[in-house]
Amino acid sequence: MVGSASQATGCHAAGHYHHTGGHILSSRPGHGHLARRLTQLYGGLVLYGASSALLVRSGLGLEPWNVLHQGLAERTGLSMGVVLTIVGAAVLLLWIPLRQRPGLGTVSNVLVIGAAMDATLAVVPDGHGWTLRIAMMAAGIVLNGAATGLYIAARFGPGPRDGLMTGLNRRTGLSVRLVRTVLEITVVATGFVLGGTVGVGTLLYALSIGPLAQVFLRVFAVPVAPEASTVVAAGQPRSAILRR
Repeated sequence: MVGSASQATGCHAAGHYHHTGGHILSSRPGHGHLARRLTQLYGGLVLYGASSALLVRSGLGLEPWNVLHQGLAERTGLSMGVVLTIVGAAVLLLWIPLRQRPGLGTVSNVLVIGAAMDATLAVVPDGHGWTLRIAMMAAGIVLNGAATGLYIAARFGPGPRDGLMTGLNRRTGLSVRLVRTVLEITVVATGFVLGGTVGVGTLLYALSIGPLAQVFLRVFAVPVAPEASTVVAAGQPRSAILRR
């Protein structure tokens, strides 16, 4: 769903990635932090699905990819979580010609976020009244940023939509920013036509998810042994992305 932005957060290559303004950094995490990393991975994915559900219930606008998921759900009668999972699996197939390599986080992204979203939607009702709706929107955006930090910092590979973006960047030579902008405009426009919700929440998400994710990436960073790190390209990380 890195759903990030986004605006948003990290890139990826074959295990763990950070976008560095055109460069990719890759490092092999130490095994001593495996339990923590797995906890962050699945905690982040569950929180991501739950935070997206809060944005749905606020009715004030969704993340770019979820505008598409909601529109498809409206047209097909399927739940948003199921649609999210199907779209994620379909996007993952596009990795084949792009020669992208999925990781545990990639597959888990497809399977967990949609289920967490549907579970949250089943217990959280629509917001009524502006105060509650705004609170749900704000909570959804902030929790989404925290989920992004948890998931990316776990270093188990990109989500399917992130991998599509970085794969197109590598194959076409276009910047990550341009590729992502084109993809997100396309999914928002398509989703809106299909009945997805675009609103102030969509705009606020786009403006705030990047800074939020950067903060939480630092908070949830898992130490990596210096001898286990391999620098593929130099540069200072500028952003990280988690799109569903």
